[in-house]
Amino acid sequence: MVRTGDDIGYVRAVERILILGATSAIAAEVAALHAARGDRLHLVGRSEAKLAALVERMPGASVTSTVADFALAHENEAVVAKCIDALGVVDRVLIAHGDLGDQLESEKSFAAAEQIIVANFTSAVSLLIPIANHLEQQGRGRIGVITSVAGDRGRPRNYTYGASKGALTLYLQGVRSRLYASGVSVTTLKLGPVDTPMTVSHHKNALFAKPEPVARSIVAAMDARTPEAYVPSFWAAIMPIVKNTPERLFQKLSFLSGR
Repeated sequence: MVRTGDDIGYVRAVERILILGATSAIAAEVAALHAARGDRLHLVGRSEAKLAALVERMPGASVTSTVADFALAHENEAVVAKCIDALGVVDRVLIAHGDLGDQLESEKSFAAAEQIIVANFTSAVSLLIPIANHLEQQGRGRIGVITSVAGDRGRPRNYTYGASKGALTLYLQGVRSRLYASGVSVTTLKLGPVDTPMTVSHHKNALFAKPEPVARSIVAAMDARTPEAYVPSFWAAIMPIVKNTPERLFQKLSFLSGR
């Protein structure tokens, strides 16, 4: 048991946390927050070296890891089973992997479009099926999945990526309602752009967030069992305008519909 400073006298149980896509900048910060809480972690990523470096950031924490490539979707059920065996009980799962891909290339090549769809939607579904089944049988737990504000409306600059994240958001709505009766929460984390290696080539503006506060918001949203959370929260005010702007007007506004 560990004591938190949020409420005097409040004691929370140590949780067992599974983070998939743990070596991304945001997920790594989430892992560090849970390690500071005293939670037990199982981290999954594609790079053994990056996983090892992440574990080194958390000396004294209880951390195990698995190397896996989620793009090999047919192997993900076995990956999840291995992770569950490592943790025993799973209290919380964060699915954090994804790939922006190359929008222009995806307009020319189905192979490029498929790669984006697999990275952001198909692979996530292949993980969610065994995770949801296990937590449903367990009768408790929390699932958090990182999607994107790009999934709220198709825009020329990233509509292949946006479509895959939008599909994932819709899928999560169904999973959330399905698991409600079993006591398992599902939090859809709609992130705006974040200053990470994935966006290194993007021009940065005031709307870009930093990984550390984004990670804190993710942990807080999952703590609260929030169904859908915009991260940072100001996107909750912006995206209804983007979503509901009539298409004729939308197409004339270059800051919305431009490349």
